[in-house]
Amino acid sequence: MTAADVVSAAAEFVDRTLRNEGAWYRADDVGARLGGVLASYGSSVGAVRGTVRDALRKFKDLDHDGTVMLASALWGQPRPGSRPVFERRLAAVVLLQSRVRLLRHSDLTRLEGFLRSAQATDLTEPLLADVLAPLLAGLGERDRQRAGVVLARWRGDPDPQLQAAAAALEKDLAL
Repeated sequence: MTAADVVSAAAEFVDRTLRNEGAWYRADDVGARLGGVLASYGSSVGAVRGTVRDALRKFKDLDHDGTVMLASALWGQPRPGSRPVFERRLAAVVLLQSRVRLLRHSDLTRLEGFLRSAQATDLTEPLLADVLAPLLAGLGERDRQRAGVVLARWRGDPDPQLQAAAAALEKDLAL
């Protein structure tokens, strides 16, 4: 089984499980809270966390590349023409939280894309606090300098989400 096959199987496992764990009343609540910008399966946060935990047990060989590929697959649309799903994106955040030690400074561009497209503070806040901050804090001096260049670019970006992220991260990490 290739790495792409493993990632595909893991994404399918997460998607199927989150769909099965969903409830219409939670999906309606999420849809109303987020203004309908993201679809929702109505899975609880506990179900999302448990699903990611189970996926990591089932697909033990996810290395750095597999982890970021799976996070990207979950962040995207479940199928062409559909809206991104909140719980899938939350699962991507939980996955990255649990594997933050595998992440590298070169992953900042992928995480930038996640921040730009998150469309919900329920996703951006844990990305900042539980993924980006620990990632940056764990970098060596050389990689930290490279990350500082990325954060400086974010600070000057017209996207207020990136400006706020850069300010928060630089303040927390004294970059």
